[in-house]
Amino acid sequence: MSFADDVDISTRHLRITQRLRQRRDDLGLTQKQVVTRLGRCGLQTTNRALSSLEHGTGLDIAKLPELAAALDCTITYLLGLTDDPHSWVPDHELTVPKRPVAAPPAPAARVAAAVAPPVRPASLILGANVPERIRR
Repeated sequence: MSFADDVDISTRHLRITQRLRQRRDDLGLTQKQVVTRLGRCGLQTTNRALSSLEHGTGLDIAKLPELAAALDCTITYLLGLTDDPHSWVPDHELTVPKRPVAAPPAPAARVAAAVAPPVRPASLILGANVPERIRR
């Protein structure tokens, strides 16, 4: 499965909302119970807001970690990348589409490129060029 094969935003959005409801049903939880669990995770919300999430309105990706914790599953599962609620690894290998190859750089640019730090590979979850950890 290529990352580019799943470009339709509305399809991704629908998949997440379906997974939210499916996981809640699989656990036998009511919306009120999930709201209580979300509160324990530090995310204050209401039954109405949770219902909106399950129906596809008001989906905020910043809430995915708390939703996954409350529903005892991984974000990878909520995104529909795996069918195992406890797996962080996608079921199929995901590939990032390759960018078109540019013309070789001019000689002066080659010298600057030799000094530049290497570019880290893109992460499908965190994005491209994730910075190194800051040492404290």
